[in-house]
Order: sequence, then C-alpha cells, then structure tokens
Amino acid sequence: MLARGGIETSGRSPSDGALVSRGENFHHSNAYPVVDLFAGPGGLGEGFASTLDEKGRHRFRSTVSIERDKFSHRTLLLRHFIRHFPDGEAPDDYYEFLAGRITDTELFNRHPAAHLEAQQSALRISLGADSHVLVRQLIVDRLGGNDLWALVGGPPCQAYSLAGRSRMKGVPDFEQDEKHTLYLEYLRIIADHRPPIFVMENVKGLLSATIEGKSAINRIVRDLKQPATAIAGAPVDLAYRLYSLTEEEMAEGEVDPRLFLVRAEDHGIPQARHRMFIVGIRSDLKVRPYTLRKMTAPTVRDTIGSLPAIRSGLSKEKDSSDAWLSAIRHISSMNIRRHLNGAAYAGPVARELEFDKLIEMHSPHSTSSSRYVARRPNHDVLRSLYDERLPVLTAHDSRSHMASDLRRYLYAATFAQETGRSPKLADFPDNLLPDHQNVEEGRSGKMFSDRFRVQLAGQVSTTVTSHISKDGHYFIHYDPTQCRSLTVREAARLQTFPDNYFFAGPRTEQYHQVGNAVPPQLARQIAEIVAEVLDSIRSSR
Repeated sequence: MLARGGIETSGRSPSDGALVSRGENFHHSNAYPVVDLFAGPGGLGEGFASTLDEKGRHRFRSTVSIERDKFSHRTLLLRHFIRHFPDGEAPDDYYEFLAGRITDTELFNRHPAAHLEAQQSALRISLGADSHVLVRQLIVDRLGGNDLWALVGGPPCQAYSLAGRSRMKGVPDFEQDEKHTLYLEYLRIIADHRPPIFVMENVKGLLSATIEGKSAINRIVRDLKQPATAIAGAPVDLAYRLYSLTEEEMAEGEVDPRLFLVRAEDHGIPQARHRMFIVGIRSDLKVRPYTLRKMTAPTVRDTIGSLPAIRSGLSKEKDSSDAWLSAIRHISSMNIRRHLNGAAYAGPVARELEFDKLIEMHSPHSTSSSRYVARRPNHDVLRSLYDERLPVLTAHDSRSHMASDLRRYLYAATFAQETGRSPKLADFPDNLLPDHQNVEEGRSGKMFSDRFRVQLAGQVSTTVTSHISKDGHYFIHYDPTQCRSLTVREAARLQTFPDNYFFAGPRTEQYHQVGNAVPPQLARQIAEIVAEVLDSIRSSR
C-alpha cells in the first residue's frame, strides 16, 4: 500500500527508515524547537507545529511536550506521531486507524521509528519536585545546545477559574493547593534553561484570583520578570520583559494585567474565549513582538453546519427514533402559549411547538454519523480544518438525555430560532422548568439564569469549557430538529481542531480535553509572532 508521495507503509524497516529521513528533511534546519508544558491534548503545540514560512516549511518542531493526564497524553502521543510525517503524507495506516480498522498499537507497530520519536517528544510526566531533575536533563538533551527556541504552555487553570473557585469555597488550605503554585514549575524551567522567549497561557479568572490573600496575577507577573524572586538559586541576572499580544504599548514598570487578555473571537476564532497570554522576552535581547491582527470570526453555523445532522439519544427508557419523536412531541400537549403568559415571543414560539408543526418536523433518525464531507469554506480559519483524505468523521455521536431535558432543548432551540437569543430561565414556561432549588434564583436573574444555553447559529459560540463534559445544558445545538447538545467533534470544530485530530479516551474525557485546550488556530497566529521574534534574534547575531 502506498501513501501520497509513494512512501511505502507496510511497516518494513527500510520503508520506516525512509519515513524518518523524510520527516527530518521536512523539519528544516531553521525550524525552532518548542518545549510545551502542561500540554493537554496539544492545542497550543498544534498551532506552533502547523506554522509555515513563505516556502511552505515548518517554522517550529515539537521537541518536548509534557502532560500528566493519561488520556490527554495518549492524544498528544498520536499527534506527535503524525507530525513525524510531511504534510499531506501521513501514512494510509493512520486513516485506517481513524476508520476503526486497526488499533493504535497496530499503527505504531507498523511505523516503529515514528512511534519512537513520538515517545521521546510527547512525555507523560507530572511536573513537580520529584521530576525536576529528570525534566531538566530531558530538555537539555532534546534541545541539543540550540539556544533559539520557545517555551510555551500554562499550568492547570481549575484553581484560577471562577467556576473552580466557587466549587472550592470552604475547602481547607485551598490557596495552598498545588494548582495555585504549579506556575512555579513553569518558572523553574525558565530559570533552568533561560529561553529567549516564552508564552504563558491561563484563564481570565487569574485576574481576580488570590494566592495567600494577595493578587495571583500580580505575583506571577513579578516572578516572570525576575525568576529569582520566587525560585531559590535562580540566576539573579535573569530577567524578562513582558508583552501583551493585543496592546502595542506597555509600560516598562507596573503592568496592567488586563492587557494580557486575548479575546479569541477578535482574531478569527468562532468562539468567545477570553484567556490570558503573557509573552516574555529575555531582557538582554533587544526585540519586541508585534500584536495579533484583528479578523472576523466565522459563525457557529459556518463552523459546524456542514456536519451530518443527528438526533440526541433517549435515556432512562428504551431508545428508538419513534420513542424519541414521541418524547419531544409531548411538548405540544403542554399548552406553551398559556404558560408563557402573554410574552411578546409567545405566539411565534408556541406555533412552532404545536403538534401539526412537530408532526411535519424532519428529524434525523441516527444518533451518530461517520459520514465525512470535505467541504472547503471561504474562511481561512475553517479551511485548514478539513482533510480530503479522511475516510470517516470521528467523535460525532450524540449524548442521551432524559425526555424532560429533550423538551427543554427543543423549546430553547425553537426560542432562539424565533427570537435570535438564547432563553433565560425567566423565558421558560413553568411546566418546563427543572425541579432544582436554584431555579427561582435563576428566574429572578440572581444566578444560573442561562442554565440552558443555545449556541446561536449566526454568532460565535460561547466559551467551550471542560464543563461540556458534564451535561451539555450550556451547549445546545441551534437546530431544533436535532434537539441535542453539541458532540465532541462540533466542540472541537469550535476550538479549531483539524477534523483528523483524534481524541483518546471515553467521550467524557474527550469533552474535557477539548474544553481545556487552546484553539490551535489562535495558537498558530501566536506562533507566527514568536517566529518573527526568533528570526530577529537570529539575524542580529
């Protein structure tokens, strides 16, 4: 069997040796090494690995990626394996794996050299005191004396996120939890290896988080500028200037941490994702980065509308297409108009939920689909997600929901279709409200008012978070006929992962990986900035 370019993929040693050679050549000598800490499933690294120069050559190579979660690491390992091959020349065996015809073990056995390289670069390690010596030596060995490289990544963000902090209230010693101080491991690697440039990413909640009663972001900014302030034995002469990716002018003294906030939707990403990105350049290097360019983002419909239509599953009772239809059509007996008490939207919403309308509704019969259509959209960000060689679509299967939630999803999607906005709890009829103690607070607008959130077709999505792994209530598909929450593949599309990106583990873990990742297409834009900085340093020598 021949892959594109005539490379034999039978797994024999000579052919695998040829692949090594092609892979080495494709990472040309000027490609900058990248060390990626707390890598997750590899979103940040994917952006760097996909960045090309004007001749189509890769600007970076994935030298070290470290992740401790076993499922995220499996995802990362497979992606490092694929990066070993030139663009468009991944072996046919990889697509056989995606189609479910061979296992990942069989895939790796057929290409042992590529697998070995992936194992050496994608590492499952828990960063901390116990692994410090090992990690330091690994990075030294993998860099091989190259002093033009980039350090990227960010510590786990649960402790800094607003949701994480709300869940941890009242937990003893919360502020001493490792998740608050893992940034010190990032800082320790800066102190050990003196990277010319780093990019540190974290959640917006970092702006209001505290460590030992003091502002977390102010402490982190201080430490990043002068690692010796936090790391015992760090060189006292090691210092960094910190830059924003969105603001060209920043004071050299006190830095307003809000300037580090990046709104992904302002840069072509189909999602309102607001994250902190801090760029540090070693103070002895007289160069500064440029900023991200503004770009119109595609809508939710633009991004996921071409994926096959599927219905949700029905839980708590035997699922079938007929049973599912019966469950959602039951909403027509609830007299929605009367329960909406004369609201301005009552008429149009109620008409769409009448039995005559629902009986005509053409809903999909299947709860999953592997049919793949490589339609190339006009938007540059989306165009890069497609793969014409992909034989099947992976991770596009729906969750099952209780009949009561199905009717809430149907109502919410219909409401959004008719009004152009996602309903608040106050917009729901009484007989569709869940029996939760915080519902009344939600209806009054105090909290949880958008417990059921539709991802509007004509807008960018709200932030895809790891919470999508829980129940899907915040990620309702805009199409009422599908009546479901988003699939892993749809969430991955909104995060700008390529369609050939495989997420390992059970579906819950796949959602978790996608929700915690950096959008690869945003990472690619950041990588272009980093490459320009490193080019300037190289040319000045």
